[in-house]
Amino acid sequence: MKRPIDLLSSSAFMMSAALVISLLTNHLGFFPSEVFDPPTRSTVTILLLAVMMTVSLSRVPTANLSPDRAVLRSLALGLLVASAIPIAGYLLLRNGAYANESVGWVFIAATPFAASVAPLSFILRGDMEHACKSTIYVYIVSLVWIPLVIYLLIGELVEMKDVVITVLEIIGVPLVLSRLFTKVKIPKEVMAVTLNLIVGFLVWLSVSPTDFSGIGWIVFAMFAAIAVCRTFVLGNAVEYVEKRAGIHWKQRVTDILVTSYKNKGIAIALCVSVLSGPYIGYAMVAITVSIVVEICWVIFMDSVLFSKRRMERELEREGSSSA
Repeated sequence: MKRPIDLLSSSAFMMSAALVISLLTNHLGFFPSEVFDPPTRSTVTILLLAVMMTVSLSRVPTANLSPDRAVLRSLALGLLVASAIPIAGYLLLRNGAYANESVGWVFIAATPFAASVAPLSFILRGDMEHACKSTIYVYIVSLVWIPLVIYLLIGELVEMKDVVITVLEIIGVPLVLSRLFTKVKIPKEVMAVTLNLIVGFLVWLSVSPTDFSGIGWIVFAMFAAIAVCRTFVLGNAVEYVEKRAGIHWKQRVTDILVTSYKNKGIAIALCVSVLSGPYIGYAMVAITVSIVVEICWVIFMDSVLFSKRRMERELEREGSSSA
């Protein structure tokens, strides 16, 4: 039987619980919109995400951050490859009946991989050093990448000054502040619970007030198919290609995480900060569906793709082939 701390430390459990509570609050109309009006939601989201990013990035040590080929691969996988499917989804839908909802895919495309890829790499027996290096470099590049993607795809719909300010608040400032806390010891369970609670609250704060009344099962299925391609299909494709190329287990684990595990908090913060009125709700459809599918993807990675039995088999095969 799992202890309460084990459940609170589980990203999959906490995201699932947050999503269920959010949808229940949404359906029953219990969200306190008079307290959390749109400007307040935007401010609280940015503040909490900045705290979360500072804590997450502070676990990346400053030493040994010189770039290498693995970092270049992460930049390509984590930004270019990972953004291709959401961008394709937006381009396919932007001129149809679901043009407003398709804007959410732009925020997913612009978002880098989650800062928790480093601790997840450790948990799933990946390459921790590579994950740490990649996180720092990808987030530095994202200071330019995020505004560029948004400008090219929906620049006419948003105020680019707001986009730049939001990116500096949720990435630029945490990158600087995190360097001040790299030597502060934070127990893994404490950090996991803190980050999960923040992510859970952000999911509730964003999903609960979203108006899903005009969204049918066809739309949900269509958006879910795009999210499945972005996670399950793309992640397994990276696994297949890299395994055939002879890339070892630890590197493959981190590369798959880098490619398939997006930072939903940044997508939410961008959505609520640069859009207004009902357009926030429209764009949140893609982000909400992505959260649902990504929870399933994390469970699949932990229990199947990166299972202990499979890891032992792969490492044994790699050891015998190099002997």
